Amino acid sequence: MKSKSLRNIAFFLHRYLGLVAALVLIIVGLTGSLLVFQREIDEFLVSQQFGQVIPQDKPLPIESVLETVKTAYAKQPDLKISSVNTLRDPHLLYSFWLQAPNDKSLQVFVNPYTGIVMGSRNWEETIIGWTFKLHYQLLAGEIGTIIVGIVAFMLLILSITGIVLWPGWRKLISGFKIKWNAHPKRVNFDVHKVSGILAAVFLTFIAFTGFCWNFYDFAKPAIYVATFTPIIKDPVSKPIPGKSALKLSEILQKADAALPGAATTYINLPQKPEEVYTVGKKQPQETAEYGYSQVYLDQYTGKVLQLQNGLKPTRAEAVMNSFSPLHYGTFWGLPTRILYVFVELSPLILSITGFVMWWYRYKGKNRQQQTVRIIERLGKS
Repeated sequence: MKSKSLRNIAFFLHRYLGLVAALVLIIVGLTGSLLVFQREIDEFLVSQQFGQVIPQDKPLPIESVLETVKTAYAKQPDLKISSVNTLRDPHLLYSFWLQAPNDKSLQVFVNPYTGIVMGSRNWEETIIGWTFKLHYQLLAGEIGTIIVGIVAFMLLILSITGIVLWPGWRKLISGFKIKWNAHPKRVNFDVHKVSGILAAVFLTFIAFTGFCWNFYDFAKPAIYVATFTPIIKDPVSKPIPGKSALKLSEILQKADAALPGAATTYINLPQKPEEVYTVGKKQPQETAEYGYSQVYLDQYTGKVLQLQNGLKPTRAEAVMNSFSPLHYGTFWGLPTRILYVFVELSPLILSITGFVMWWYRYKGKNRQQQTVRIIERLGKS
């Protein structure tokens, strides 16, 4: 009896959460299928717009390239260089990110070998930028971020309840079977159950990580507590009267010494006196594109304030490092990324078939109610 009650609750949640969240899930799913290959798409578009890099023996020092960008945008003081991507790919341009007061991001591309500024673009207006904003926040700012986060939690419940309700637990073979010659109502049900169970586990990963990202300020400390990992305060620089920040070349030397043999993949520049330099590193054994290693340094002394070794993460760091592979399907390389394109399309299929199932049931109830009314009227007459 108890089992039946739980199943009824799962059925109720699965049906009505699906109806409520369907439209957002379709939008997020369609955009997500494109974002699985966002890097390849964006690199192609950049090469078409700004040209390709001809590799040479050695790139210019990053500090000299930084000064070139500062000089190029000296007449626009409202634009502040916040970070630079320096992936060790000889065919890629350096990418500098400049932040404007209105939270818009200007992306500036520089040839790492010649120091020539190849051009710039407003990231939010690019195909990938627009798609990401739609996927992450429905182009609605902070309110959209909250809505998508809530819908991600709904998707998590839908995935779990879908697994519980799957009829294949009784008869495994029938659970994966679609009777194409049956009534359209049965075909629709079969398509829903098969596509649902095939995508359910992966949708659970996507939903959980998406929820955590959209509610990161809540999720991060919760993960630290759940994994019994001590929470470390964010590092801060200590301003020294009369002393300016160290040159970037000095900061990079100290970061290299902290993680010998690791390649620098990005640098976050301090925007305020108390902020620190964050140098992203990728060690040879790390598989993530940018690596998970980070060195945090005091901008005035160059002292290493915090070191995150991507090969020796804490329990909480290991959980959060898994978010990107699980969300974008990179954990098994190209095969799972291709799989994720279809997984991201499954909310469209499940929403349509789920709505049709609800419609058949709704029509059936209406007919039943009409029959009861007719019988009641005949009885009164």
